[in-house]
Amino acid sequence: MSWFRRVEKGIVTPTEQKKETPDGLWHKCTCCKTVISKAEHRQNLYTCPSCSFHDRVNSHEYFEILFDGNEFKEMDENMSSSDPLNFVDTKAYPDRIRETQRKTQLKDALRSAHGKINGLDLVVACMDFNFIGGSMGSVVGEKIARAIDYSRAHRIPFLMISKSGGARMMEAGFSLMQMAKTSAKLALLAEEKIPYISLLTDPTTGGVTASYAMLGDFNISEPGALIGFAGPRVIKETIGKDLPKGFQSAEFVLEHGFLDFIVHRKELKDRLTNLISMLAPAAGQEQNTPAAKAGLA
Repeated sequence: MSWFRRVEKGIVTPTEQKKETPDGLWHKCTCCKTVISKAEHRQNLYTCPSCSFHDRVNSHEYFEILFDGNEFKEMDENMSSSDPLNFVDTKAYPDRIRETQRKTQLKDALRSAHGKINGLDLVVACMDFNFIGGSMGSVVGEKIARAIDYSRAHRIPFLMISKSGGARMMEAGFSLMQMAKTSAKLALLAEEKIPYISLLTDPTTGGVTASYAMLGDFNISEPGALIGFAGPRVIKETIGKDLPKGFQSAEFVLEHGFLDFIVHRKELKDRLTNLISMLAPAAGQEQNTPAAKAGLA
């Protein structure tokens, strides 16, 4: 078995001859630790083929998944937060905004766009958790309100994709006002019988859960998403009791009647198409009717 043993000792490979695996080729599932290539992970829509764990993705990925050919028209893309309270914590709020914009290449924690999903018109507002924890500030509320106005004007169904840690503390009361503002806009959408679908992703918490995220004609979620108002630790300290297993998971929330169904990301586009077709059979044609054109005039 001498062929199996290293006969010479002290063999050293020169640094210039060493070959290392390039970074960014592999993805390791944070749940089951399965390793797959980045390309396979993307083809699987950023979910694990072994355990179906859904990695967090943002508006860029959701728009690519949903809109036909990744073609859409973004709305209010240059809107950015001001500093109404001259807020300073470890740094001034305007400095934090500029730094986050530079890191994420986003203007704020939400992007809105309209396009087609399997040939049907749809307006989508999607939150980005990378931008200050997807916190809801004045810009988020205003962009949602304007997206809803566009849906009403063109009679197009509205999809809200929530992913947030809650209200943005740097804007205090201005942030909390967005709960009432967006809820009022959704009430107008409901009066005109235009479908609203709310997709809750990981995590959806705080004032977002307490307002527009739970007001959909259909409230749906991705598997395993954290959904709640206050965090589990805060609730446990408040009530002084241990919480049930899986508390605030999408499956727990579904079991207790706060969700209509849970959908795998690979099935999301087709399920949304079925919902839109069921709720508004003529959604893709109404905007071309003479009455709709007159309303737009």
